[in-house]
Amino acid sequence: MLNHLHIIGICGTAMAGIAALAREAGWRVTGSDAGVYPPMSDFLAGLAIPVAEGFRAENLIPAPDLVVVGNAISRGNPELEALLDAGLPYVSGPEWLQTHVLQGRHPVVVTGTHGKTTTTSLMARVWEEAGWGPGFLIGGIPLDFGVGARAPQGPWIVIEGDEYDTAFWDKRPKFLHYRPKTLILHNLEYDHADIYPDLEAIRTQFRLLLRTVPSSGLVLANGDDPEIEALLSHVHSRVIRYGLDGAYPFTARLEQEDGRVWTVVRDGEDLFTVTWTMTGRHNVMNGLAVAAAALSHGMPPSRIRNGLAAFRGVARRLQQRFEIQGVTVYDDFAHHPTAIATTLRGLRAHVGEARIWVILEPRSNTMRRRVHQARLASAFEAADRLILARPAARGLPAEELLDVDAIVATINRERPLSGDEPRALVVDGAAETVAFLTGRVRPGDRLVVMSNGGFDGIHERLRIMLS
Repeated sequence: MLNHLHIIGICGTAMAGIAALAREAGWRVTGSDAGVYPPMSDFLAGLAIPVAEGFRAENLIPAPDLVVVGNAISRGNPELEALLDAGLPYVSGPEWLQTHVLQGRHPVVVTGTHGKTTTTSLMARVWEEAGWGPGFLIGGIPLDFGVGARAPQGPWIVIEGDEYDTAFWDKRPKFLHYRPKTLILHNLEYDHADIYPDLEAIRTQFRLLLRTVPSSGLVLANGDDPEIEALLSHVHSRVIRYGLDGAYPFTARLEQEDGRVWTVVRDGEDLFTVTWTMTGRHNVMNGLAVAAAALSHGMPPSRIRNGLAAFRGVARRLQQRFEIQGVTVYDDFAHHPTAIATTLRGLRAHVGEARIWVILEPRSNTMRRRVHQARLASAFEAADRLILARPAARGLPAEELLDVDAIVATINRERPLSGDEPRALVVDGAAETVAFLTGRVRPGDRLVVMSNGGFDGIHERLRIMLS
C-alpha cells in the first residue's frame, strides 16, 4: 500500500492543492521548495505538511513511495537529479490527480486567460451552498474555505483548468489531464510567452481539450469573446453560450455600475438579482459563468443566488489587506494588461474619485518580457499614480526585458500631472517604493499592490509606514 508522497516544488498553487488532497486521502505528505512565502506556506503549515527549504538529495531519504514533480522543476535541479538517479517512481501533479481523484467523477473545468481562480472559487461556493459537496482544486486560496483544495464528497469536483505545461517531461497543458464533463471556456488571449510562441499555439491546446469532452458533456462558452466563438466548431458536445453583450441563453444586467448588484437573465426572463461584495464587470462575467453552469445542471436559483451573495473572494485577487489612517491597501495577483485594466476599472467604479495608487512588480515569465510592451501603459488608465518596479532579468537579455522606463515615459507624457510630481515612476524595489510613498499618501487613498510573488514583503513595509 502506498503511504508516503513527496512533492518537489510543493509551494506552487496547484502542487499545494494536490498535497492537501493527498493528505485528506490518507497519504503521508512531505515536500520541498525554495523561496517559500504566504499564502501557500501558511496553507501547508495549517495542514501540518512539512516543507524542506531548498532542493537537496537528502529530502528523498528515506525513499518515498511516490514523488510528484512540480511543473516548475527542471533538469539540473539537484533533488530531481537524485530522484532520477535513484530510479524512484514519479508522476506529474495532473497525472496524480487524474489517477487518484478524478476517475469516476464529474469534473467541471474552468479555463481562460483571466478569471479562472475567481470563477472556480465561486463555483465551489455555489455548489457548497446547494449541498452538492464539491471537491475542488483551485490555483489560489478562496476565503470561504481557507484552502485551495478539498476532496469531493460525491461526484462533483471543480478544477481550475491551467493551460501552463505539466512537467519537465510532459509539455502538454495541465488541463488535458482533467477530462472535463462540463467545461467553461471563459476567454482567450496570448499569455505564457515562456512556453507558447504565439496565440495560435494556445488555440491548438484548447482545440485538443475540446476533443476530450464527451458527447454527453457540456461546454459553456463566453459568447462575447471572438476567440472562444472560433473554437466552437471543434466541439462534439452540447454548447450553451453566456455573456453580457449578446442575446445568449444566459446573460446579466448590471443594476449598479460597479457590478455590486446584477440580475441573472435566462432566455430573456429575469431569474434573480445578486447583491454581493465583488466589484467590476469582469466579476459579473465570472458570476454569470457559474450561474449558467449551475442552472444548466438543475441547481435551484435560490441556492445559486445565496451562494454568489455569500462569496467572500480569493486571497490576492484585489484582497483588502488592511486600512490604516484612512489608507486602504490591497493585494492583487494581476499580471496581464487585460486583468490589470479590468481590475482597476472595477475598483474605480466602486471608489469614485478616491486616489488609486498602483504598485506593480512585473514578475511572471510573461510580464518580464516585452510581449505586452505596447499595451501596458493604457492598462493603468483608471489609476491616478503608478509605481513600476524594474523587473529582474533572470537570464533574459536586455532587448527582451520589459522596458519599464518607456512605459513610465509614455504615461507621464500622455497624462501629465500638474506640478513637478510624475504620475508614474520606476523603482528598484520595495524599499524605494515605500520611501517614495512616505509623506505622499493621504486618507482616502487606495494602494493596489500587483505582483504574483512576495515583492520583498512590501505589505508589511506599507503597514509599518502607515502605522
